[in-house]
Amino acid sequence: MAKNRDVQFLYEMGTIRLIDRAWRRFLNTQSANLAEHHFRMFWIAMTIAANEKGVDTGKIAKMVLIHDIAESRTGDVDYLSRQYVVRNEELGIKDMLKGTAIEKEFMELWQEYEDRQTLEAKIVKDADNLDVDFELQEYAAQGNTLEAEFRGNRRKVSKSLFTDTAKELYAALQSDENSPHDWHTTGRNRLNGGDWQHLND
Repeated sequence: MAKNRDVQFLYEMGTIRLIDRAWRRFLNTQSANLAEHHFRMFWIAMTIAANEKGVDTGKIAKMVLIHDIAESRTGDVDYLSRQYVVRNEELGIKDMLKGTAIEKEFMELWQEYEDRQTLEAKIVKDADNLDVDFELQEYAAQGNTLEAEFRGNRRKVSKSLFTDTAKELYAALQSDENSPHDWHTTGRNRLNGGDWQHLND
């Protein structure tokens, strides 16, 4: 029976790729789904962790993976919906993990993340916040005006970042020196490292 619960949980994990982040209704554009949010959050968290001392990156990785999966049951309740509904993520995560082989470890990690007392939990929350800013910058590059309208609110949120590295990343995101396209336009490409190099002559 325990293995049945593991199988059920793993099937449910497959559904998080089908859960839209709430941005979609505000942006009228394709936004990251819940699984994609977890993926980039992992890399943001690893980048922050690389600049901190005495960090358990294994714990961070697991915490990233557990931090929002209760939205499989609650949905992504955004800043507007929260004015009208109350989420019960704790009940959701307990029901999801109940009877699985990973129940104890991941319930403890989820609670640690929610408590925000350890450096690992603070790094994961910083990554969660920064993922929003990365996505807003990508939307702005597509011509969506929400980033400009949200700029003041996001500055307030940035003040709640825990780590110096996260604060530096936030500042870099706001700089005109960085663009969502730099990774492919300034990196190796046909023009600067391939068969179009002669066009630079």
